[in-house]
Amino acid sequence: MDNVSIVRIFTLSGINETMNYRFTIFSLTLLYYCLILVFNISLVTIIIQDENLHEPMYILLCSFCINGLYGTTGFYPKFLLDLLSSSQEISYEGCFLQALIMYSSASCDLSVLAVMAYDRYLAICRPLHYHSLMSKRRLSQLVCFSWLTPFCIISVNVLLTSRLKLCDWKIQKLFCVNWIIVKLACPEADTFSNSVVAYMTIFIYVFHGFFIIWTYMHLTRTCVRSKDDRVKFMQTCVPHLISLITFLVAIVFDVMYMRFGSTDLPQSLQNFISIEFLLIPPLMNPLIYGFKLTKIRNRILYFVHVGRK
Repeated sequence: MDNVSIVRIFTLSGINETMNYRFTIFSLTLLYYCLILVFNISLVTIIIQDENLHEPMYILLCSFCINGLYGTTGFYPKFLLDLLSSSQEISYEGCFLQALIMYSSASCDLSVLAVMAYDRYLAICRPLHYHSLMSKRRLSQLVCFSWLTPFCIISVNVLLTSRLKLCDWKIQKLFCVNWIIVKLACPEADTFSNSVVAYMTIFIYVFHGFFIIWTYMHLTRTCVRSKDDRVKFMQTCVPHLISLITFLVAIVFDVMYMRFGSTDLPQSLQNFISIEFLLIPPLMNPLIYGFKLTKIRNRILYFVHVGRK
């Protein structure tokens, strides 16, 4: 029983500086979260209902949007409740659940982007073998990989943290983060295994990033040789690249600041850095794909046209 934590409630202190404007922030956050829900659910619904969109690229996009809904739901409802509450607290179990949801979602984003890059590589660089290599069975395996692998990896991180005895309960963020919880461990707690697994996790997803970059470098070299390939690249690969760059900038800023950043920065700036990956990608991704991918854009225009009649 020595390892049983004495902490059962955590306090989220990142919200303190914004309490003077909480009703304004609440209104804007609620509107923003509703937009995220509407755009992502609309795109998922369009892809599911239209059989012409039952292709690997669109199925992966559907998975991407579902993951966006999963991740943002782990943050926004609790944040909205905190804005209306006089005290910003979260239970011990709820904190670990939120940490699991937030970072399994972020890891899943990178996994899906890696699978998307592989799909575009096959479609452009090996078009004659595309349908045999990207069969329904292979697609199902890749989708399961992009969801289950991040969930299992982050679960290991969270389970290792849950065994630690904690001596502090103040989390200097708007939400629970596994590494921040590790920092709350008592001085005598052994956090070596947590650090090893955390750095292994970072290495795995850095490798994902390098795989995506290598894939797009190869795609770029292939596409400059053919006008048709250049058109295909601009229509289907550019949205992936924009999503990748946005996501990497957001998540790298958060991870680097969380581990090596200064606490002297204003709390509002710290908050923005920490939730950037929950602000920009979930809303930007469905908009980019909705307007850039021809089949989805035409489907949206069709619904708009029908709705006006």
